[in-house]
Amino acid sequence: MSSIVLLLLGLGGMALGFFIYSRFLALVIYKLEEKFVTPAHEFEDGVDFVPTNKFVLWGHHFTSVAGAAPIVGPAIAVIWGWLPAFLWVTLGTIFFAGVHDFGAIWASVRNRAKSVGTLTGEVVGKRARALFSIVIFLVLLMVNAVFGVVIARLLINNPSAVVPVWGAIAVALVIGQLIYRAKMSLPLVSLIGLVALYALIFIGPSVPVTLPESTAGVSSNALWILILFAYAAIASLLPVWVLLQPRDYINGLQLFVGLIALYGAVLIANPMVVAPMFNTDLPAGTPSMIPLLFVTIACGAISGFHGLVASGTTSKQLNKETDARFVGYFGSTGEGALALAAIIAATAGFATLADWQAVYHSFGQGGVLAFVNGGANILSAGTGLDVAVAATMLTVMAALFAGTTMDTGLRLQRYIFQEWGEIYNIKWMAKPLPATLLSVVACLALAFGAGGADGAGGLLIWPLFGTTNQLLAGLTLLVIAVMLVRRGRPTAVVIIPLTFLLVMTLFALLTQLQGFYQNGEWFLLTLDLVVLVAAILVTLECISAFKRVKREYQAENPT
Repeated sequence: MSSIVLLLLGLGGMALGFFIYSRFLALVIYKLEEKFVTPAHEFEDGVDFVPTNKFVLWGHHFTSVAGAAPIVGPAIAVIWGWLPAFLWVTLGTIFFAGVHDFGAIWASVRNRAKSVGTLTGEVVGKRARALFSIVIFLVLLMVNAVFGVVIARLLINNPSAVVPVWGAIAVALVIGQLIYRAKMSLPLVSLIGLVALYALIFIGPSVPVTLPESTAGVSSNALWILILFAYAAIASLLPVWVLLQPRDYINGLQLFVGLIALYGAVLIANPMVVAPMFNTDLPAGTPSMIPLLFVTIACGAISGFHGLVASGTTSKQLNKETDARFVGYFGSTGEGALALAAIIAATAGFATLADWQAVYHSFGQGGVLAFVNGGANILSAGTGLDVAVAATMLTVMAALFAGTTMDTGLRLQRYIFQEWGEIYNIKWMAKPLPATLLSVVACLALAFGAGGADGAGGLLIWPLFGTTNQLLAGLTLLVIAVMLVRRGRPTAVVIIPLTFLLVMTLFALLTQLQGFYQNGEWFLLTLDLVVLVAAILVTLECISAFKRVKREYQAENPT
């Protein structure tokens, strides 16, 4: 099987989705208005509410949602074969993720940039908001704690990536000043940033950086995690234009350059897909593809975390409501393109089927390493680039995207604590600094409380991320559906994906529940039950609200 076929079919379908389907959503479903005053203008404060160029905001939104997950999920899920992963990524991007991300921005912008959790309380009810908060908090806790571990391990395993990963922060700080202070043209600033970023990537292998195995009794892994959270805390408190926006924007450009290089190498080298279309020789212990495929691949097809970003930071920076189509739908398209690249690298980046099977010898194998090693082989074959440099480039890409997601994730967690402070009249919690400290403490408590001195505790509850994350996406779509009914808009484009998603997610939760019970994993079993009960109750609340709002609309607008 030629990898070029997958490339052309996948990107072609996503392009049609953006140019045709997203236009239909903008005109008929969400009915965007260019003159609508967005919260970025209404509440402009220079810190969180900042009207932003749509290309810069796209960079922020895209890189915040496109962490390591659209690489890890697809590069694990190909164990069932390349076709199921390919179809879910392509169709999910077009009909699921685009509708969800675009809709979450629209819903938040139309409600003073409130987060999806707060919005649930107003659209559905207070009980639903309280239950939804449990799901949201768990998702953010998982993302922040786990990505801290992922980045730490990437930096330890790839010392050549340390200089470009941390150097990117300095580049971003300069970019922010050039855009907002010096008012330089965006194309020129973009070029400067890209040249600086790729110069660091080529310098990295010559200046590898490693931490001592132990510093004052703290392991190198734990020390990196502490450094990362200290950085993320500072980044979450800074005005978005100083670091968050420019870092995300330049990383977005860097990713597209990397994707163009990788896809160009595919077109030149035309590596064959050695993985089977459907894997009939699955390793022992591999779970059933249905429903696990649809939660193993979350980001890259549809992800509830995107709704948190869309309603947490993106909606506060939207300059015009009409920009929501480009930022939201095209942002999800970019992530779909990254997931497609992960599939190609993890299935065509190996010389033989035996080499591929040696990596995918058990469920959960592959992931970032399959993407980096497979992608580096393709880049080297297509461009002549040294394999070590190509691997460094892809490692930096993965680490930078995990980092930008962690930046935004901690900021979102800070917003959640602040919203709780406002809702429950806890004044000190509603302030940025205490809310940030609470967020960091919660993540570190999980990392070190459950993971011991190594700080890898986030990985303990990671098996529940896929189901919890997809549940959040389904519930976000339910909130969007209720808003559409109130306005008398068509809802099928939202109802169909949310129904499919909720059915598969609840099925997956029950499947995992059985596995946790059989393996005696009582902590995970308890969390699974909490998420399952919250999911059922919030779903029932949303369905009740949906029916009630529909009756009210029909009574007010008799045909």
